[in-house]
Amino acid sequence: MKKKNKDYLSVIYNEDDKPFTKYPADLTKYLTEYYSIDPNSKLLDIGCGRGEFLDGFSKCGLNCFGVDQFNHAENYFPKTKLKISDLENEKLPYDDNYFDVVFSKSVIEHFYYPEKLIKEILRVLKPNGKVLTLTPDWEYNYVNFYEDYTHRTAFTITSLKDIFLIHNFKDVEVSRFKQLPILWHKNKILSLLSEFTRILSLNFLKNKSKWVRFSKEIMLISIAYKPEK
Repeated sequence: MKKKNKDYLSVIYNEDDKPFTKYPADLTKYLTEYYSIDPNSKLLDIGCGRGEFLDGFSKCGLNCFGVDQFNHAENYFPKTKLKISDLENEKLPYDDNYFDVVFSKSVIEHFYYPEKLIKEILRVLKPNGKVLTLTPDWEYNYVNFYEDYTHRTAFTITSLKDIFLIHNFKDVEVSRFKQLPILWHKNKILSLLSEFTRILSLNFLKNKSKWVRFSKEIMLISIAYKPEK
């Protein structure tokens, strides 16, 4: 009898190799505060995976929904409002103008045609709703980008900004982002130390230190808004 292949999350994000941490709670709290997200907002997490970020946003008071190819989020967070969808080939299973915020982290780079996803995000957002996107910065991740064989499309600051502008989003902002909470409050000394680490430390040290890894593997973070009309 032919064995069924394991799914992506159970292999790449199994609890032994990628245990749960407080990082999702830290990030969602930071984003909610930094981007002034109304606690009453209705938020969609696209590619919500195990559900940690959904849980984090929920604890910030947001009304959260998740969509993914797999149901792992329900296993870890049974109260999750989750829908299963083949995101590459199907429309998002929600009505037009439904969400105040759409969030995705490390998702858009998995699409052959990310413009399809952008169109769907525009459709399900309410007028003046915001989309928050995090994806690896190709400039700083090109050496290891394809270590995840499901990565399809790489982004730079310019290309991430352009894909939103081309699809009629407004007030698009893209910047680099390090996944080190200690840096988020603009500590100049630590930020400088992180830059020295990025430039001077050897790549093999990334597997031994989160400080080294996330000083070197820089993300892009973008915010964009759906026009009111």
